[in-house]
Amino acid sequence: MEFKLFFDYFSPELAIFIISMLLVSELRGSIPVAIGLYNLDPIKAYFISIIGNMVPVIFILKYIDPISKYLMFRSNFFNKFFSYIFDHTRKNHNGKFEKWGAFALITFVAIPLPVTGGWSGAIAAFVFGIPFKKALPLITLGVIIAGVIVTGLSLGAIKLSF
Repeated sequence: MEFKLFFDYFSPELAIFIISMLLVSELRGSIPVAIGLYNLDPIKAYFISIIGNMVPVIFILKYIDPISKYLMFRSNFFNKFFSYIFDHTRKNHNGKFEKWGAFALITFVAIPLPVTGGWSGAIAAFVFGIPFKKALPLITLGVIIAGVIVTGLSLGAIKLSF
């Protein structure tokens, strides 16, 4: 009997799309897998990964505020939790954000390191009160930049391995 991985049941394109949507990998994981494992065209891998990475970002930006307000209204625990998060984060980091503004969010999302990326950028935008219409293009630009960096690094790593 042949052992199959979960993603073996999908086309490479769909697998890459799903991997790019995941919190733990985003496009930082999907692009190297697309290029190195599936041998997809780097341009195709790049665009599939960008689109996949942005899907959860849109949902987070759109729904985290009403969900948090609902939870704060319904639960004393969540009211205290979100109030602490907002007050603590804004007090400790608001000056930095005001100083660097949009550049801070773009850079935070664009740096291809753990705990940065579209998901984290969307949550940061929410915590700092950046409206959807402003946050979405900033995060998108950060994801595009991260995609270029990760694609370049992936192609460089493949050339070094041969």
